[in-house]
Amino acid sequence: MKKFAVYILLIVILVLSLGVYWKYSFTYSEGYRAGLLQKVSYKGNLFKTYEGELILSSVQSSANVAIASEKFFFSVTDKQVAIQLEKVQGENIVVHYTEKNGTLPWKGESTYFVDSLKINNSPTPGHGFH
Repeated sequence: MKKFAVYILLIVILVLSLGVYWKYSFTYSEGYRAGLLQKVSYKGNLFKTYEGELILSSVQSSANVAIASEKFFFSVTDKQVAIQLEKVQGENIVVHYTEKNGTLPWKGESTYFVDSLKINNSPTPGHGFH
């Protein structure tokens, strides 16, 4: 009976470990987003994290002003990337992100995590970014 209880306990621990890994560490998706970097901030009550907003424009007017747009909210875990982002606020950039299934308070508010960026000088978002 003790062996059976030990096996059940090990299975429960394994299932819980896989669940925590899937929820907080597994990369659900990754890709690139191009847009205008509107905001980068270091915020939080108990855990301070770097958070950002990128305006994704789908339609431009003749005056190069975004007409139809949405915001892409993201977190940054690497301080060096956050510093790079702070330097290019207000510019069009391309960011590489990974998306997790969930987030922990000390990692950030968003499930999207930006890990690199490139200043977008081309008229086509993401053009030439490899």
